[in-house]
Amino acid sequence: MSKRIVVNAGLIETRVAVQEGNLLAELYVERRRHRSIVGSVYKGTVSNVLPGMQAAFVDIGLAKDAFLYAGDYTASLAPSAEMDVDVDVEDGETPRREATGPIEQMLTRAQHVLVQVSKESLGTKGARITSFISLPGRYLVFMPQAEHIGVSRRIRDERERDRLRAALRSLPLPPGGFILRTNAEGKGEAEFAADVEFLTRLWSQIQTGYETAVPPAALHEEADLTFRVVRDLFSPEVDEFVVDDADVHARVLGYVRTLVPALEDRVRLYSERTPVFDAFGIEKDIEKALRRRVWLKSGGYIVIDHTEALVSIDVNTGKYVGKRDFEQTVLKINLEAATEVVRQIRLRDLGGIIIIDFIDMEVPEHREQVEKALKRALADDKARTNVMPISELGLVEMTRKRVRQDLRAVLSVQCPTCRGSGVTKSDETLAAEVLRAVRAKVTTNSEPPTHREVLVRVHPDVASYLDGDARGDLTQLETALDVKISVQPADRQAQRDEYEVRVR
Repeated sequence: MSKRIVVNAGLIETRVAVQEGNLLAELYVERRRHRSIVGSVYKGTVSNVLPGMQAAFVDIGLAKDAFLYAGDYTASLAPSAEMDVDVDVEDGETPRREATGPIEQMLTRAQHVLVQVSKESLGTKGARITSFISLPGRYLVFMPQAEHIGVSRRIRDERERDRLRAALRSLPLPPGGFILRTNAEGKGEAEFAADVEFLTRLWSQIQTGYETAVPPAALHEEADLTFRVVRDLFSPEVDEFVVDDADVHARVLGYVRTLVPALEDRVRLYSERTPVFDAFGIEKDIEKALRRRVWLKSGGYIVIDHTEALVSIDVNTGKYVGKRDFEQTVLKINLEAATEVVRQIRLRDLGGIIIIDFIDMEVPEHREQVEKALKRALADDKARTNVMPISELGLVEMTRKRVRQDLRAVLSVQCPTCRGSGVTKSDETLAAEVLRAVRAKVTTNSEPPTHREVLVRVHPDVASYLDGDARGDLTQLETALDVKISVQPADRQAQRDEYEVRVR
């Protein structure tokens, strides 16, 4: 399958799209005023220790204090033993650790700590941080406090895994641990040596900065989006790397010549009149990625809903009625949905707990096919996922590592009308509410109105309903209260559920 990276450099934001075939698979957005801080290293000050949560808040200079779990903290800035353990990990992922003791025994208020941002601030939560530093290079990730050499689990060939470990161990390595990234596949000592030298020098600079900086202070900031894309995503599997801005194109070429010179001829400048995202059909895919409903080619569809605790994805038959029997119809839709669900998860960068509700399947073999199709599609996802077996009801529970805000949170804000609920009160409901308010206003008014008139200002849609379908109810209320009720449309920009009742 052909693969393409497209960069759209704007004044406010830079967008990077990854296309597989002609479909948008991943989208990265970075605003000039809100650059990603994941991977940045800080010298911070502990502002509060919470024994009940076994966590601490740390001031690293952001609007909100960052959150540090007990299991993410170590007082040591260097490994305590030789690296002799081999582990399987994702690119850049530090193996999980258990807390070495109660948080209140490890940290105190006003203490200075060296930390790295592991997760962006999400919603009302501050950024999550860790003191286990990991510094990514092109082929390696250096972990100064680790004791092992790990290999990305995406490299599945055991001979290649052994060869990579041997090549890295043949080099003079500094104290610490390393992860061989997916990009390391097929590479050798020369490439690894360059990465080791660069990462060792970077760690030394961070340590020196920690000794002299006054907290809160940034000791190392992750590079811009275009550099990270070249470092992490540009590989021989990418057929072309398209950039629509001359300055950014020149910068990308500089990164490529340093990191992957063999791929320089695949980078090209886009200079056509049509916007680059429109030319490649990316803009339409982004618009679809914000919709709740996604149609499948067969005529079925999936519905994606966000809740406070999880993301639910529901698969429906839609317009597809099948050709033979019902079970084959269900199987076809579920298999198609499995691929599209994963594409949407990657594109929207959904994380946390995800529940997928496939159409019920009576045949166990069909459930196995769908489960395999889902896991096969997830093999291309760089984020760490954990998928539970599909249930008899067709439910799949999975988790996906969340590092940044999902695409919906980045590109949209809560609707001021429905306030995020997705629904708003009907005209009939609002009309009934207004009439109750009129009755309450008149009957509780301590001074009888002079002209016995009540002025009601409501949204134009509600005003039309009151003057139309509810005209009889309005007249009946006027008679019962012995008042004249005047309905006045408010500005159409007003909220639907806002109204004003005045007695005069």
